[in-house]
Amino acid sequence: MTSTDGRYVIAYNGEIYNYREIRSELIRDGVTFRTEGDTEVLLALYQRLGVEMLPKLRGMFAFAIWDTVTKSMLVARDPYGIKPLYVGRFSRGWVVASQVKAILAARLVSAEPDPYGQAGFWLTGSVPEPRTWFRDIESVPAGSWRRLHANESGPATSFWDVRSSWLTAPDCQLSEAEVQDSVRSALLSSVRSHLVADVPVGVFLSGGIDSGSLAALMRDVGCQHITAATIAFSEFHGTPDDEAPEARKLAQRYGLDHHIRTVTREEFEKDIPRILDSIDQPSRDGVNTWYAAKVTAELGLKVVISGVGGDELFYGYPTFTRLASLVANWRRLGRVPGLQELASGMFRVRARVSRNARWAMLPQCAESLYGAYYLQRGFFAPSELPALMGQELSHIALGGVNPIDLVRIAAEPIPADSAAAVGRMESTLYLRNQLLRDSDWASMAHSVELRTPLVDAWLLRDLEPVLRTFGRFKGKSLLARSPSTPLTDELIRRRKSGFGSPIGKWLAGSAIVRDLGVPNPTRSSVWMAQWAQVLGVMTYRSA
Repeated sequence: MTSTDGRYVIAYNGEIYNYREIRSELIRDGVTFRTEGDTEVLLALYQRLGVEMLPKLRGMFAFAIWDTVTKSMLVARDPYGIKPLYVGRFSRGWVVASQVKAILAARLVSAEPDPYGQAGFWLTGSVPEPRTWFRDIESVPAGSWRRLHANESGPATSFWDVRSSWLTAPDCQLSEAEVQDSVRSALLSSVRSHLVADVPVGVFLSGGIDSGSLAALMRDVGCQHITAATIAFSEFHGTPDDEAPEARKLAQRYGLDHHIRTVTREEFEKDIPRILDSIDQPSRDGVNTWYAAKVTAELGLKVVISGVGGDELFYGYPTFTRLASLVANWRRLGRVPGLQELASGMFRVRARVSRNARWAMLPQCAESLYGAYYLQRGFFAPSELPALMGQELSHIALGGVNPIDLVRIAAEPIPADSAAAVGRMESTLYLRNQLLRDSDWASMAHSVELRTPLVDAWLLRDLEPVLRTFGRFKGKSLLARSPSTPLTDELIRRRKSGFGSPIGKWLAGSAIVRDLGVPNPTRSSVWMAQWAQVLGVMTYRSA
């Protein structure tokens, strides 16, 4: 879209949830609009404020604005990094896109590998921003903007760093009731904002607290008819991993129009080419979200609410207590002469027996929360890189990549409060580099707009005064008890299962794995690496 004066041209992906309020303010200031959408509002606001407009935008967005006068381009991305945005450098300028594959398709930017980006994937399980799989393509950092000229680029400038909320959150002595009121008010505001749409908004409904709470809060803000989609797998039937029974109870409790769809191994094998065509950067996950979006599209929905981000915000992972305990226990061993050395030898033996080289790194990793986080979330050890990447690339990568430093660089400095420190790391690394990235490609593959009320910079800012109290509330009870009709105690106490899929069983012996020469799994995490190898081979084959 072009601005009214013809100076600016925008390419834009996302949604600005408060655009109507901004539009009304601009109209009062004399601005005339030709359309009813948020794209023209972005252009008009940029004409008025320039980059100062960015903190005023509540939403998920990635956009590029071309200035026909200065011959420069502004690129900007939302604070959490919900929407991806990449820039590729070549001899005469830049290519900007929301997918790495789109930049490669222009055939202007080199497809030379980035050893550090690829090593980061094998070590941590996702390509760490701002790197990508390729040397000359990088991600625009979340919550930042850059100005590109033909022969140069200004540095990325942050306009909103969500990491600061965990660092500056104050010590809070409010009562449980006062904290709960603050959380409920902030959540209602976020859900209300994320429902701004001219089409019906559905919900991905698992059997868990995050999506169940959001569905109930949608009711609280006035949604009369809510379509909910749940995917099930026959392999999980009758096990704690089966989300369908609990999802059915939630749907009945809140009066949802509920649809359960079973996905089979045969369907997965048939869909593998479509999945491979959809994914952008290699990932070890996302298939579950791809199917949830597929089912949502089958129901005719274009916009859907997802509960992604609830664990990172409300301390839902075991990491929030486990990491600090690991570091504390290791330091206790150090008080007794010889115990740490004895334990180190035991871990080296465990590494050989289990064929999981990360066990041998436990003594090094247990020295800090950064290392403990890598040990919990990591994928492979540096010693395994030659077998995964080849000798040449791994030699380069090992000269400059340390998995603990990857965590430290992305998350430092961390607050003294260990739970807040883990929240900062989970949101900066696992949420941003994997969950949000997978959510975007998997949903956009079906032309479904996935919205994330629990991943919202304004929500985080509203919750900052009470953020450090969240460790007092187990089982994400603050979230579960925020709706006027809260979730049941039975659901709050239910064992956490996660939003998974039986992809490991499906891949074992599958034709596509055999065709690519990938061996069958030999340890519990290897199937994810094999899946990623499939993606690494197939995703960029056209490049």
